Amino acid sequence: MSENLDQTIKDNAEGPARASGDSGSIEQHPLTDQIAVDKYLESKKASRKKGLGVKFAKISPGGTA
Repeated sequence: MSENLDQTIKDNAEGPARASGDSGSIEQHPLTDQIAVDKYLESKKASRKKGLGVKFAKISPGGTA
């Protein structure tokens, strides 16, 4: 169900915000809204991944030569 919702949100963002009849006028969603949708979908995708998103590494200095 979540993937269907994600696809619906993506399709709505890609489609026109407003369309008129006989004159053929079409208005796109503002770029800021499109960016917000992209960030939202990417954050949902990232939250499904395992792990905390933080890596710890032990760094040890090389020899004293």
